[in-house]
Amino acid sequence: MDIDWFQKIGNFGLTLLIVTVYGLFMGAFIERIIAKVQGRVGIPYTQPIINILQTLTRRTAISHGIMFYLGPVFRIAGGVGTLAFVPVIFGSETFSNFSGAGDLMLVIYFMFFGQLGMALGAGESGHPYAAIGIARGLSQMTAYEVPFALSVIAIVLQYDTLSITEIVAAQQGGWQHWTLFTNPIAVAAAMLAFLGMTGYSPFDIFLAPQEIPIGPPTEFHSAYLSLLQTNRALFGATKLVLFMNLFFGGATGWVELAIKTWAIYMVAIAVGVAFPRFRIDQSIRFFFKIPTLIGIASIVYVQMALVR
Repeated sequence: MDIDWFQKIGNFGLTLLIVTVYGLFMGAFIERIIAKVQGRVGIPYTQPIINILQTLTRRTAISHGIMFYLGPVFRIAGGVGTLAFVPVIFGSETFSNFSGAGDLMLVIYFMFFGQLGMALGAGESGHPYAAIGIARGLSQMTAYEVPFALSVIAIVLQYDTLSITEIVAAQQGGWQHWTLFTNPIAVAAAMLAFLGMTGYSPFDIFLAPQEIPIGPPTEFHSAYLSLLQTNRALFGATKLVLFMNLFFGGATGWVELAIKTWAIYMVAIAVGVAFPRFRIDQSIRFFFKIPTLIGIASIVYVQMALVR
């Protein structure tokens, strides 16, 4: 038993490294796409890794309190915890992580954990803009989690399981078995929520780069900033893998994973480069209207058409 657990931990460590590096290169690729649309050259593909190495080696003598520095720790703990219960490659013992019965509930919990911990950390800084960012971030998070939760409820009812592995297994046998085609209403609600999760325009509310010239890159520094940069890549890639598993049939190999996650990510990027940023009230109203109604409709659809 002990040997099995050591092997699982080692396999998860390998998965963690691969997914993090993949997220870093994916982030650089997306930044280059946005730059091309805006008529700029963009960053080199190695820039995210260079940034992490630079900040990781720096130290600071400034102190804002224990909770301020626990914020990035909680943030990356949420990203690592989320990935730990998401099977990355279906059918692979090495890359299945700790997926088991009811892991979907644990994943949703860890997705909240990191963001709430980050809010507590930013609030400790005492900066007035931190309070604004927390209010905006938590407000939008609450708004987009509603349609996402409704879509998750719909597919749980559809597949009658809380196991992500079993949900992926139910979608095997061809593209026609993907949730995208068996329950497109739930997928529509989830993808609209995904736009808010990515933090790109028009839902870059909590960062507000055009409005507030401050945020985690200036409030957090040294090794703490490297944790945030690492988690941004890790958590972003993990969410892509989760959406791929729940709605797009999962992946049986790394090439399939790369293609599907890239396609999912490009939905948010295409919207981001086409629309200007919403105000916080516009963002919240949007998620509580159309995506929420679609999420409710997905549950009704499952109960009436799919559940027998």
